[in-house]
Amino acid sequence: MPPAVLLLKKRLAADPRYAMQVALLAAIHLLALGVLIWSEHAWEAQASFVLIWGFLNFLWLVILPRPITAAALSLAFIVVLVMLSQFKHGVTMTTVTFVDLMLVDLASFSFLMSVIPGLAWKVTIAAGLVLAVLAIVWRNETFAVRRSVAAAGGTFCFAALAVLSLALPADREDEFYSHQYVSKFARSAAVAAVDLAIRGVLEADAVSPQRLNVPSGRACSAGRKLPHIVMVFDESSFDASMLPNVSIPPNYRERFRSSDGKIRSFLVEGAGGPSWFTEYNVLSGLSVRSYGRFADSVTKLAAGHVRRGLPYALRNCGYQTYSLYSWFGAFAGARNFHRSTGIEHFLDSKELNSGPADTDSFYYDQATRVIARERDNGPVFAFVYLAVNHFPWNFHYRPDLLPGWINPGNPFEVDEYLRRQQMSADDYALFKHRLARELAGEPILIVRFGDHQPLFAKYFIDPTLDRAEVARHVLERDPRYFTTYYAIDSVNFDLVDLSSALDPLDAPYLPLVVLESAGVPLDASFAEQKKILKRCRGMFYLCADGAEARRFNRLLIDAGLITGF
Repeated sequence: MPPAVLLLKKRLAADPRYAMQVALLAAIHLLALGVLIWSEHAWEAQASFVLIWGFLNFLWLVILPRPITAAALSLAFIVVLVMLSQFKHGVTMTTVTFVDLMLVDLASFSFLMSVIPGLAWKVTIAAGLVLAVLAIVWRNETFAVRRSVAAAGGTFCFAALAVLSLALPADREDEFYSHQYVSKFARSAAVAAVDLAIRGVLEADAVSPQRLNVPSGRACSAGRKLPHIVMVFDESSFDASMLPNVSIPPNYRERFRSSDGKIRSFLVEGAGGPSWFTEYNVLSGLSVRSYGRFADSVTKLAAGHVRRGLPYALRNCGYQTYSLYSWFGAFAGARNFHRSTGIEHFLDSKELNSGPADTDSFYYDQATRVIARERDNGPVFAFVYLAVNHFPWNFHYRPDLLPGWINPGNPFEVDEYLRRQQMSADDYALFKHRLARELAGEPILIVRFGDHQPLFAKYFIDPTLDRAEVARHVLERDPRYFTTYYAIDSVNFDLVDLSSALDPLDAPYLPLVVLESAGVPLDASFAEQKKILKRCRGMFYLCADGAEARRFNRLLIDAGLITGF
């Protein structure tokens, strides 16, 4: 028997307290190994787990040089991370990343507490128990590790994790799967640290010889009565006829037709889930891709820093700006972001008193009431979120509606999706009729758009591809996976200018289309963006490998419309 093992055996036999501490330390590490085996599958994910486990232990050893206490704190962190990832996935279909931890704020905490009844008390009691146990362990632990050794070990683990994360980039699509919670968080932490040090948060040219002449205060003179504007955020909606081997109802495509008779394609920047990507596009008129690997937290990052967008442009022309939001305002930092882009009145599901049984007609009714109430005070801009088409599609939503519906014969989730789209189309037709009847003489512009394709669509676009190949096409920005629709309609109003309403159109240009369709004069930033649209033929970030977007971001920074990055 090796001398070291023999010495340990004698020490354990002679000192029961020492033996108990060794057993406890081993048990904690074995529990962490169990989490690894349960949740991590690919070898690079398992290696990332081991490295972040080592880093956490060494980090705590630098602060509290007690290995049992360090291991217990590391395990507590891992367990909480897994639970939060599972919760976040249930709400947003993405798991927790390091940027989420960077951007924790009071609104996010309140959102978490509000969606799980009794969670605040449970968290308080659990935290109290954990702290009490840790205090007892720390006071009675006799093991110790030198801080210099711990610092060296932590540095090595983090450096190895960074090299692994950059050499083998994580699959962006894997964020939508509820597994590998720890490794995905660890790799995002390493990449975020490197990106912050090298690139920063927002891509922008270092300098620009140009300047935007941005006047302060209201500087709009339209020379005509401006229309009320309703922008309809048509959740998860796209033209499903683009899917091969999918049967669609008769006259299905008509719901995507604009009042000028055209059906137009819309290129969004998120595939299958991130509504807040398109939310950022159509309110700010900017690209999510400018944030690189920080894009998943774009609305939280932009809040308070991006003060340019469609609502601000409309407010400069006397518009009252409203968001009618179908979910909690703290979700993805929506409330703060909307206000940052010029929304004066943000009403979320709590303030609207909406519930899961409310169809699109509920939100259309709210928009109608706002316009009717405020029309004497000037034109109204209402940003209306719909929710009927939101996932999941594995059950019949509101089976009392559309009693005559006949499934076209597709897989259940596809037929249920088409059924909900029909409900949405019917409610929209009634909305237009109600506006014409109740607001006769009031000019109204309506712009609808799909924020992204439904999650299942990516597996129907090319059924011959497996999951890895689909992920590769998404990473390569194959437009088939990013195409939805946008439509422009009017009530008591003739559209003014559709010259920017291209087919297809990149999502950041939609504010420009709205302004010109309504006849609202363009400010300096939107006038410059129209020049980009013409040069790039409807593309924005993907034009010139991002050069146009970087130049434009610099112009906005120099004009004080983007700050803090």
